[in-house]
Amino acid sequence: MDHSGHGMTMDLPPFTLGRGLEWSTDPFFLVACLAGLALYGWGVVRLMRRGDKWPVGRSVAFVIGVLSIVLMMCTRLNDYGMVMFSVHMVQHMVISMVSPILILLGAPITLALRALPTAGRGRKGPRELLLMFLHSRYMRIITHPAFTIPLFIASLYGLYFTPLFDTLMGSKAGHIGMMVHFLAVGLVFFWPIMGVDPGPHRPGYLMRMLELFAGMPFHAFFGIALMMASEPMVETFKNPPASLGIEALSDQNAAGGIAWAFSEIPSVLVLVALLFQWYASDQRQARREDRAADRDGDKELEAYNAYLSSLHARGN
Repeated sequence: MDHSGHGMTMDLPPFTLGRGLEWSTDPFFLVACLAGLALYGWGVVRLMRRGDKWPVGRSVAFVIGVLSIVLMMCTRLNDYGMVMFSVHMVQHMVISMVSPILILLGAPITLALRALPTAGRGRKGPRELLLMFLHSRYMRIITHPAFTIPLFIASLYGLYFTPLFDTLMGSKAGHIGMMVHFLAVGLVFFWPIMGVDPGPHRPGYLMRMLELFAGMPFHAFFGIALMMASEPMVETFKNPPASLGIEALSDQNAAGGIAWAFSEIPSVLVLVALLFQWYASDQRQARREDRAADRDGDKELEAYNAYLSSLHARGN
């Protein structure tokens, strides 16, 4: 039976990393990823031709983020992920947590707003439409923590512990839709937290950290539930092909361990990024205050010294 449309997954040999990394194209994800890289590259080139700079680190992060999707969806990992819970969980965790973080660090929306031309007065071009979308009520809702955190949690428990997962895995379109959903959930969850691109919600750094850690424990609990289960919990992976030489329960336990580990690793990455942003923001604020002091002769300091002198005079 050909689950993925790539190859005969029922005849897959035992999994090894080398076999998993063999090329096996999914046309949908390949075309989408190439389009994303092309559009991003167009934006960077447009800025450079205009004489503007774009941080190399952002470009590198975006490219790696998109390539991580290609790695998960355009190799034999995608074939093995149709019949091995552990490999599927690697796909899910990378596409929902690693890829979105890297893509968001690439600041694609900021790049688009800087690269797209401004339409004439009274007209609406791509840049104006993007701004309207960013400030729409729809975006305010789907990027609000009251929406993103429950969605992040429901994408685990509501999917794997209900028949919905088996239904989606039963067709190529369903499988593609599920993976797109994982990516979209990761993007809307981490977007306000990363705070690189403009968006409807701009919480402070402390609130961003609270939002980050509000969702992560549920990932850990999900992984622990899979590791501690005494029988296979997902119908799709209950009877793995004999050619793989694996046992369903041990593979499920491995999937649980992967889900648990991924609840920690991205949290650390995002936390480091947030702390770096916080420090950089404080440095920029300090530089602005120094420039303001240079312009006005540091009148604020003079006023404070005068206040201290008046207190001293009263004391005498």
